[in-house]
Amino acid sequence: MHHACAAELRAILGADGLVEDRSRRTAYECDGLAFERRLPDLVLLPRDTPEAAACMRVLRRHGVPVVPRGAGTGLTGGATPVAGGVVIGTARMRRVLELNVTDRFARVESGLVNADLTRACAPHGLFYAPDPSSQRACTIGGNVANNAGGPHCFRYGNTTRHVLGLVVVTHDGEVLDLSEPELDPLGYDLVGLLVGSEGMFGLVTEVTLRLTPSPQRVETLLAIFPSLDAACDAVSDVIAQRLEPSALEILDKLTIEAVEASVFAAGYPASAEAVLLIEVEGSDVEVEVNANEIEAILAGRGALELRRAQTEAERARLWAARKGAYGAMGRVAPDLYVTDVVVPRTKLRDLVHRTTEICRERGLKIANVFHAGDGNLHPNISYDRRDADELARVLDAGTRIMEVCIAAGGTLSGEHGIGLEKQQQMRLYFSPEDLAAMELPRHVFDPEGRMNPGKTLPIRACMETRTKPLDEVTR
Repeated sequence: MHHACAAELRAILGADGLVEDRSRRTAYECDGLAFERRLPDLVLLPRDTPEAAACMRVLRRHGVPVVPRGAGTGLTGGATPVAGGVVIGTARMRRVLELNVTDRFARVESGLVNADLTRACAPHGLFYAPDPSSQRACTIGGNVANNAGGPHCFRYGNTTRHVLGLVVVTHDGEVLDLSEPELDPLGYDLVGLLVGSEGMFGLVTEVTLRLTPSPQRVETLLAIFPSLDAACDAVSDVIAQRLEPSALEILDKLTIEAVEASVFAAGYPASAEAVLLIEVEGSDVEVEVNANEIEAILAGRGALELRRAQTEAERARLWAARKGAYGAMGRVAPDLYVTDVVVPRTKLRDLVHRTTEICRERGLKIANVFHAGDGNLHPNISYDRRDADELARVLDAGTRIMEVCIAAGGTLSGEHGIGLEKQQQMRLYFSPEDLAAMELPRHVFDPEGRMNPGKTLPIRACMETRTKPLDEVTR
């Protein structure tokens, strides 16, 4: 990077706001997609929206690519600086700016950790519903970028259902203030457009979020099954009875073994072929009736054992084990490729079998832990990225899994986004006309192609669109 540009940025942020040393920049060369790495030329850590805007103006003047980054917990390479340039991190923007208990919303800086928001709300009988497995580390801004989900989004929905407003710094340093929470805003829904845009439309610096009243009672159930098939069938039966639990999570045998051998051990039976973790929320009467009916369904599907968490500490252990499953898989191999596809629940059992076959045909070890309630599969493939042949087989398996799930009526992603991982696979699901239409708003927000370049849309499609007249693209 040119020394003049770095000097201007240093004048805005101070020495503490720049990461220039190569060894420190290494921490920003990838996110959770560890096999895709590129060292950024510089890392910027603004303290607020005005500093971020001033930095963006400098970067535009010098034509520098910009990659927004939260905590780097994403799993698709969305925060990887593939074109070099600058990473702008939000690690110094972690304040709760406003907590409105009466109207049930919070206004926060985008670097606030997800779990810290719920901790701030809890004394007021409120919580923030989206709960990714990485919620103790991931940031609100990162959740907005990927439209993140989590186990309880089966009931509460993904991030987009909870975002009321945003403050965004655009590619040229303009501050777009959409922060006023409105139930039914006039004009275009720009907030809805920006949620899930993966840093391509600008840098989110503030977020206004809907808060949810804490339920009167919560019951956490654990069912142990003799097969993964039986667990999948039980999920279909529970949903068919319209009992509406808030979460339905399945872990298979390999995942259970890894979890129970780790610091996340919670007493899952290591001999089980699968466990189903269910949460039921509501009034005392509602929860008791629903929990009893669900337990009857689970027993009818051959559950070997049924448990209810007896204390809040036991409930916390069960969920820590579920959310720590990805980390626990580090005992199996040094790297983990976490796929993210959504399939119709009626085909859940068959597609779990098919994804397992795809991996075994390629000599790969696969574990399954997933949001069964909404058909959001996460086949986890253990591998060593230093082994080029194994990595090639992993990537081939990932593509084949996407093909099979799309053919069955599923989609490319439920909550992880597209990033680098699924960029070329977008053609499996979307037509050239679809991709061209998606490129239009991207070109409006980022006409110079500097915001998180090389992500989400296939490169060829983007470049072809930019060479066509607008009326030709929209015909």
